[in-house]
Amino acid sequence: MSGGTHISVLRAALLSAIAPVDGDVVVDATFGRGGHTAAFLAAAACRVVAVDRDPEAIAAAEAMAARFPGRLDVRHGRFGDLDRLVGTPADGVAFDLGVSSPQIDDPARGFSFRADGPLDMRMGSDGPSAADLVNTLGEADLAALIRELGEDRFARRIARMLVARRPFTRTAELADAVRAAVPPVHDGIHPATRTFQALRMAVNDELGELDRGLDAAERLLKPGGRLAVIAFHSLEDRTVKRFLIARSGGEASPSRHQPAVDPASRRKPSFRLVARRPVTPDAEELAANPRARSARLRAAIRTDAPAWSAEVAA
Repeated sequence: MSGGTHISVLRAALLSAIAPVDGDVVVDATFGRGGHTAAFLAAAACRVVAVDRDPEAIAAAEAMAARFPGRLDVRHGRFGDLDRLVGTPADGVAFDLGVSSPQIDDPARGFSFRADGPLDMRMGSDGPSAADLVNTLGEADLAALIRELGEDRFARRIARMLVARRPFTRTAELADAVRAAVPPVHDGIHPATRTFQALRMAVNDELGELDRGLDAAERLLKPGGRLAVIAFHSLEDRTVKRFLIARSGGEASPSRHQPAVDPASRRKPSFRLVARRPVTPDAEELAANPRARSARLRAAIRTDAPAWSAEVAA
């Protein structure tokens, strides 16, 4: 297991958003190394259900559970299956999206371009690796992946270079190829950052998993239950924002040229927004943990309306 240190981002803000009290059931949908779970357990005599797809995170969760008999339950799986994994209504559900510091800092996991390791990037132990994707996708598909998930304006150049140099088995090989494909940019960001991000998100189906996880949380939460999501990637934050705006009844009004919508046919809001703007790290937290710079926390409270996702499934 990696010995990397993980500093929980926006820990106090997430704790405030979930606001556990004695007797609550709180779901930590992305246990990681347990920083947020530890905060929930210390704040109240609540029970936490910890979920993670990473076997190393599960090992850390089981070690923590031994110190909190009867208060910490561990579930190994994807948070897209949250309601099935947890199996009981919850008072709070928390997500801390993306990759954790121990995953990045362990070269054997293949997430980082800063240390050579196998080109893997799987958060779990199943499915295709990053090497499988980069070595088999056609040039056009590879460019589309880097452009859409990495938001890299040099996606076509990078894809062309990767196809010319493949096969790849190591992170250093891939990072060198990306660096060779793009012109020097003096913005402090490594040229391979966006390509590695895109491959990681594709390997783990992170946007699809987020859609399923938000729907599952909606079904799982009790009326008055709290949802809080920390996102680091603009596409993830946009997904969370759109979900919460829609579920809180904030969909755009129809055009005046369209037929009026029958109010009786409108679904009742399943969430109430805590605030329209996200919480971001303050200067003190950024100084202590530069990896927090892109973090955005959004929160909402479950109403007593039926879950929209349950209606879709029906």
